[in-house]
Amino acid sequence: MNTGATLKKESISKFKNFYAEYTYLFSFIVLIIIATMVNNKFLTYSNLSTLMLQASIKGIIALGMTLIIISGQIDLSVGSTCALVAGLGVVVLNNTQNAFVMLLFCMVFGTLLGLVNGLLVTKGKIAAFIVTLATMSAYRSIIVQLGQGGPFNVSYELVDKFRMIAAGGILGIPNLALIFIVITAVIAFMMSNTKFGRYVYAVGSNENAAKLTGINVDQIKILCFSVTGFLTGISAFLLSSRLTSITAPNAGASFELDAIAAVAIGGTAMNGGRGKVVGTFLGAIMLQMIEGILIAAKIPPFLTGLVKGIIIILAVLFQSRKEK
Repeated sequence: MNTGATLKKESISKFKNFYAEYTYLFSFIVLIIIATMVNNKFLTYSNLSTLMLQASIKGIIALGMTLIIISGQIDLSVGSTCALVAGLGVVVLNNTQNAFVMLLFCMVFGTLLGLVNGLLVTKGKIAAFIVTLATMSAYRSIIVQLGQGGPFNVSYELVDKFRMIAAGGILGIPNLALIFIVITAVIAFMMSNTKFGRYVYAVGSNENAAKLTGINVDQIKILCFSVTGFLTGISAFLLSSRLTSITAPNAGASFELDAIAAVAIGGTAMNGGRGKVVGTFLGAIMLQMIEGILIAAKIPPFLTGLVKGIIIILAVLFQSRKEK
């Protein structure tokens, strides 16, 4: 009798631990059920393909945000970084007539902007919230000034070919979705199987303890911001391809909120030290599903930001309850 009761308690405990570890999977399943109830065409290939396409660009940025949040930091500048890189990337494309050169520019320039954030946080000893709040404003101001408030348009002769990078696909799977999946796999492998990944978790869990074990904490933080800048550069390139016109004041607007929301929904602890890249991947998709559900339910679109804010708060509250 005692043995049976003990086994039952152990089973319940294991389920609770599994649920706490993989809450995002249960949330994903629940959202699929709700989305199917609201929209009977939700599970069609066409709809799922569109869902992945819409989630990909912001999802790639969210992957970088995952590294930053796991390391105990935050980056509010990713939206403005995306706009600045995308706008200047279009200028590079128009002048070189070469999309590959533009991609290299976007990756390098995005990395440099992320590096600036990392250096200001580590060497300047300024809180990441303050640094990235400042660079968010600065990067946006620069691109608006350079564009004089107007759009950066891909030249007419390049539009159709360049658009196909984002609009095309392989075997019916959108290029954007494939790129998102590949980058997720690379980042997940890096975080699970490399020294860098282990160090990121260690820094986010206990920075002082990480220092005592010989980890170069500043270097890890700088790398996290730089990788995020790199991924934001890729997203900027893909955003330019999808839109073929970058409006400086609006491009990338609220991307930072969406990235943080995807990370939170994906189960990453907002105070650092714990999280899964796969969770963020599903979080980005879930965020897009929520927007689709709101549209299908005829909820006013200007309430989307309210819903995202509530989601972030609920995710953080849930995380804090799990840690008690």
